[in-house]
Amino acid sequence: MFSPCYIGGWSAAEHWGLTEQIFGSLCVMTSTRPRNRKLVLRKVRFEIHTVATANFIGLKTVWRGGARVQVSDPARTVVDMLADPTLAGGIRHLSEMLANLLHDQPQEAAKLGIYAGKLGIGSVFKRLGFLLQSHHADQTALIELCRQNLSAGYAKLDPALPADRLVTSWRVWVPAAEVREVQR
Repeated sequence: MFSPCYIGGWSAAEHWGLTEQIFGSLCVMTSTRPRNRKLVLRKVRFEIHTVATANFIGLKTVWRGGARVQVSDPARTVVDMLADPTLAGGIRHLSEMLANLLHDQPQEAAKLGIYAGKLGIGSVFKRLGFLLQSHHADQTALIELCRQNLSAGYAKLDPALPADRLVTSWRVWVPAAEVREVQR
């Protein structure tokens, strides 16, 4: 229906066990640009997000009944969420999903840097580096990779939240509450 597409964001996170949160819609990543990005078809709510076809990387094929479906793999799911935290339901959920990925599927950690590099979105390295240094300081190689790939300019940790503190080492604006939590 939305081909070419894949299941990503919170829907892929649920599939891979990165979250226990239950979301009421299916997140579809497609290269098409639909007029209506929130649809209800056959009592299923869809939220449609556009991504370039060249960025269809890190996908796994799963079977749902007799249908073959593309789903972003665990690391790609997290990278998509780092690019757009709304795909995780916000930065707090994203931080929890990143922690679950690093704890339950540590082999996926190296793919985070690979996918971030291929997508070339500077804010991904900024958000990932900040979250890793704040909550997963043992991920030194990945933190260093993020530091080496910092782009110019500044990004908000979560564009949906007000941010009043600049963490210059990561070029990221964060809410004051996040800075206090990190300093504990």
